[in-house]
Amino acid sequence: MIEIRKATNRDAEDIISVMSNAEQSGFMLFAPGERKMAPESLGKYIETINSQSKSGIFIATEDNRTLGYMIVQNEKSQRVTHRAYIVIGVHSDSRGKGVGKALFTSVISWAKQVELRRLELTVIATNEIAVHLYKKMGFKIEGVKKDSLFIDGQYVDEYYMSRLL
Repeated sequence: MIEIRKATNRDAEDIISVMSNAEQSGFMLFAPGERKMAPESLGKYIETINSQSKSGIFIATEDNRTLGYMIVQNEKSQRVTHRAYIVIGVHSDSRGKGVGKALFTSVISWAKQVELRRLELTVIATNEIAVHLYKKMGFKIEGVKKDSLFIDGQYVDEYYMSRLL
């Protein structure tokens, strides 16, 4: 059974492993192998972000194995405190098995409790599986960021998506 919980600094190494695997898909902001993360620095980031009332790093686990993560980043400026930006990654061994849906379901419930009004994310327009999941979870495409990324020698569009709570 998939369990969703806030990450702790002790989860940093497992999260890095999932991040690295997710980046191998080619559908993440960072190219495969581009990002170098250390467990100590990620552990400090986890503590910092989780100390904020409307931000957090959540992980999906099963049998003590980390399957995926979701970062929810809120800003403190008065005019945007009602919204948060989301980043999600799921290990390739766990895709298509309900991990993303479980993360979204749990985080949306938490976001309502902390009185967030809007969740936002961006996704590479050709990542049809992710776009389908996001739409299934209530996100709508608000716009297209034309030529937003440069991947494998080509400019690629991103969708800007959101969900109102």
